[in-house]
Amino acid sequence: MRPYRSLTVLALAAGLALGGCASTAPIAPPPPAAVAQVQPARGPFVAAANPLAVEAGLKVLRQGGSAVDAAVAVQAVLGLVEPQSSGLGGGAFLMHYDAATGRVTSYDGRETAPAAATPELFYEDGRPLDFMDAVLSGRSTGAPGVVAMLGLAHRDHGRLAWSGLFDEAERLARDGFDVSPRLAALAASRQGQAGTRWARAYFSRPDGSPLQAGDRLVNAEYARTLRELAAGGAEAFYHGRIALEIAAVVAEQPRPGALTAEDIAAYRPIERGALCRPYRQVWIVCVPPPPAGGVAVLQLLAMAEHAPALAGGAEDPDAWTAFAQLQRLMYADRDRYVGDPAFVGVPVQGLLDPDYVAARAALAPGLTGAAQPGTPPGGQFTGPDATLEPGGTSHFVVVDARGNAVSMTTTVESLFGSGRMAAGFFVNNQLTDFSFEPLRRDGGPAANAVAAGKRPRSSMSPILLLDRDGRFLGAVGSPGGTSILAYNAKAVIGVIDWGLSMQAAINLPNLVAKGDGFGADTAMFSPELRAALAERGIVLRPNTSENSGLHGGIWRDGGWDGGADSRREGAARTH
Repeated sequence: MRPYRSLTVLALAAGLALGGCASTAPIAPPPPAAVAQVQPARGPFVAAANPLAVEAGLKVLRQGGSAVDAAVAVQAVLGLVEPQSSGLGGGAFLMHYDAATGRVTSYDGRETAPAAATPELFYEDGRPLDFMDAVLSGRSTGAPGVVAMLGLAHRDHGRLAWSGLFDEAERLARDGFDVSPRLAALAASRQGQAGTRWARAYFSRPDGSPLQAGDRLVNAEYARTLRELAAGGAEAFYHGRIALEIAAVVAEQPRPGALTAEDIAAYRPIERGALCRPYRQVWIVCVPPPPAGGVAVLQLLAMAEHAPALAGGAEDPDAWTAFAQLQRLMYADRDRYVGDPAFVGVPVQGLLDPDYVAARAALAPGLTGAAQPGTPPGGQFTGPDATLEPGGTSHFVVVDARGNAVSMTTTVESLFGSGRMAAGFFVNNQLTDFSFEPLRRDGGPAANAVAAGKRPRSSMSPILLLDRDGRFLGAVGSPGGTSILAYNAKAVIGVIDWGLSMQAAINLPNLVAKGDGFGADTAMFSPELRAALAERGIVLRPNTSENSGLHGGIWRDGGWDGGADSRREGAARTH
């Protein structure tokens, strides 16, 4: 398998950071004088959703490994100990900062639809399938991308041998690990994907009862897969036993899928460069371009610069109201325009155009009900679509001793993916991230309609934070389905606008405003703040999407201000 590089990337060129100008070239290294400056941010630092994964990453960093080396180890462990969220059978987006050159780039490991996929993939008897019927079918699985993506990133930025990066995960799979409370609770539900025959067999004690927190879980098949990956490289995943097992399980009832071993072998990751914009004239925020969700986060932050009410801080109902209304506008545009750029024209430049952003932000104070999408320069109506995006995702951050950094969001889509297992891991249901209905009501095409070889639109938007000179200062990201965009923006605003520590920003209650509703961590808002928001038309209801799992860190005063979301089970550590 030979990975290829995208010929078109969208980035902010060095020297334009404060002007808000756009470029179609990769983000360039800073001038030689800037390269010679001492980079303030150094590792080791790892923040991830499980302490075992954090320790695996730190172990690689202690051995002199790079941030990408450690990312391979972290992902391998997360796929074992947090299989509800990510794994080898899924996909990911990775942002990388190269400390030696100042270059920022992204790696796209999003899954692809099989060659036999059609726009009516999730239709039956002329009507769209019920969502869970689609998830549990073989039709929901795309060619996995995370292993190929990590292989490409390791080729570019690895320092240690690939073969040694799976040792900790292989040991835990072979000898067993203690099941965490969150994994035990989700597996014991035996509903949906946790109720498939594969999941029930994997998560049961010898007497058939569900595993409990603290039980020892051994996964010999996963250990075998990791040994093959260590010996054969990323190629071993896409050719031979592992690919054949994935294709075979996808072909089983109910509703067999069309993904073949040939589709898997044909998968290619993409290096896309980076999409970067200044924020508050001091910071530069870098995200992956479409089909990732980064452009939406940047649009929301750009609108935030036209919202003086945000300056009120975390206890001010006017600040939260402004945040909510800006989200409504952002989601309306994102749902209308963003898709796989190989198949649809995504008006990235137009969505971030200063005049367009200012005009959209001006609508926020008087907005009532659901926002309508705007018409950015270069935008063509291609939706709205009928896309559902549930949660089953994780995020982690790694910084090595040289100052190289990774911010990576990784997923199997829904909890436990499709609920089917192959080669010791769950396979994704990523194709349910496509619009089930390929046409909008007036007959026009949906930007996120299914097509052979296409990558579904994603909300994943791992973030790197730089200073005005292009030097790395921090990273953050989250799972959460469509709510990822709101969660990530909340963390950035909390740290930059409200002056909070990374942990305090992560701890803020979540508020997600999409359409005409407001989902929130209602119990985390004080009664007084809820009442004040209600007076402003922001009536909070419990959030129905996947909760956040924000992980990140900011380099401050010569040390790491790290944060791990208490809504998960993770940690942020330097040793």
